[in-house]
Formats: sequence, C-alpha cells, structure tokens
Amino acid sequence: MRIHYVAEGPADASETLLLLHGEPTWSYLYRKMIPILAQAGHRVIAPDLIGFGKSDKLRSRKDYSYQSHVDWMAAFITQLELQNLTLVCQDWGGLIGLRLAAEHTARFKRITASNTFLPTGQGSPSEAFIKWREFSQTVPEMPIGKIVSGGCVNKLSPEIMAAYDAPFPDETYKEAARIFPALVPISEDDPAVPANLQAWEI
Repeated sequence: MRIHYVAEGPADASETLLLLHGEPTWSYLYRKMIPILAQAGHRVIAPDLIGFGKSDKLRSRKDYSYQSHVDWMAAFITQLELQNLTLVCQDWGGLIGLRLAAEHTARFKRITASNTFLPTGQGSPSEAFIKWREFSQTVPEMPIGKIVSGGCVNKLSPEIMAAYDAPFPDETYKEAARIFPALVPISEDDPAVPANLQAWEI
C-alpha cells in the first residue's frame, strides 16, 4: 500500500509533529497549519490515510477495517523511523492515532487531540451519529466537499470544496469514506473494543 504524505520543516528537527486527518478529509485539512508549524522549526508530517487523499484506495468497503488502518499507520511511522512525535489528531485521526500512541509509546512525546475520541462501545451513540452512519451507507453519491463544509463555522468556497473532492473523482474512490462511520465501535462486542480498552489503560 502506498501512503502519500506531506513533509515540511527541517529534516533534522529534534521533534516531529504527526498530523492525522479525519473523515472524510485528507492532509489538505492541515494546509494552513503546516506552514506555521514548519516555520516555527518543527518537522511536520501529514499523511493521507489509506483510502483518502493521494494514498492508495481499495475498491471494496470490506477491505477496510479499524485494525487495518491502525496497522497501515504503524507501518508508516516505523518505515519512516519517526521518533519524538507530537501527535496532532482530529476525528478518525484520533481513533487511529491514539491507538498508535498507546501501542508505540517510545515514539510519542505528546498528544494534541481535537474533536476525537477512543470509543469502547459503552453507552448509546447519539441520534445524530446514527443518522450520519445510515447516510454514509445509503446515499447514492457521497458529497465529500459539502460534508466538510457542513461541519465548518464559515462555509467553504466552491474552490476549497472542489479541493476536498479532488481525490475522489467518482463513487468508486469513496469506499473508505463511506465505511469509516460504520467502523466506529458502538457496541461492547465490536472487534476493536479490546485494543481500545488496552489503549485507555496506557
């Protein structure tokens, strides 16, 4: 699997910031933050999760799992030999990144978590989430740019929405974006729950 990533800032910086995006975005989400962080002297790495952005995309939703995303990103940080990491994670970037930080503690120094969580299937999901989950699985065409814009305080311009849409030229490229809501553990018997509970302990 090929993972596309943006790498900015000094290669010999003492610390690296790992920016993990959420659903249904890609590293473009961090386009305004990356220059500021790099100019402050940090090494900044912003990958596109598999199925998003310029990274490889699988053709079937069945080929994606929570664990596979964790494994792909674990291979990514290992292959790049990333150390002294500050994790910056948002939405699904947190569901994956918090597991990475717990399972590879020697590589991480800090965590900055934004609108994310590490679900263990306890409690009841909100009605809004259930509607979003159903929408993601049934809508004939998933409007990526409009979805991102709908979550913003200031609505996005058509040009920016087009940039969010760009990695997904048709519905066959959106299987990861569609399956992510269905992979969030909402019951205690979800296969991801034991690993997430262990991550909470760490």
